[in-house]
Amino acid sequence: MTTNLSARAAYDGATSRERSARQVEYEVFARVTRQMKQANAAPADDMPGFARAVHDNMRLWRVLSADVSRPGNGLPSELRARLTYLGEFTRLHSHKALKGAADLSALIDINTAIMRGLRGEGARQ
Repeated sequence: MTTNLSARAAYDGATSRERSARQVEYEVFARVTRQMKQANAAPADDMPGFARAVHDNMRLWRVLSADVSRPGNGLPSELRARLTYLGEFTRLHSHKALKGAADLSALIDINTAIMRGLRGEGARQ
C-alpha cells in the first residue's frame, strides 16, 4: 500500500512529502472512515453520499489489495494474507450495503482496526 498511497499523496501538496508513509496511509483511512460514519448516520434518502462513501472505501481497499499482492511488498506473508481476506470481505460487504442489505458498521470497524495498527496501537484486548 505504501507505494500507491504515497504516490497519490504526493499530489496533495508539499507537506505530504514531510509525512511518513504510515501517516499518509492513516490519514487516507481516517478520511474514508469518517466519510462512511457520516454516510451511515445520514438519512436513508442520501443514497449519493452513501454510495460515494462505499465506493471510496472500495477504491482504498483495491489499492491496498493490489499493493499487498506485489512480490516486493515488505509486509509479513501472514499479514498480507489477512489484508487480502479483509479486502475481499470489504468488496462483498460493500455490494450488500449498496443493495440496502447491510450497513457500514463492519467496514467502519475494519478500517478503525487498520488505523490502530498504523498508529502502532495493536489489537484491542
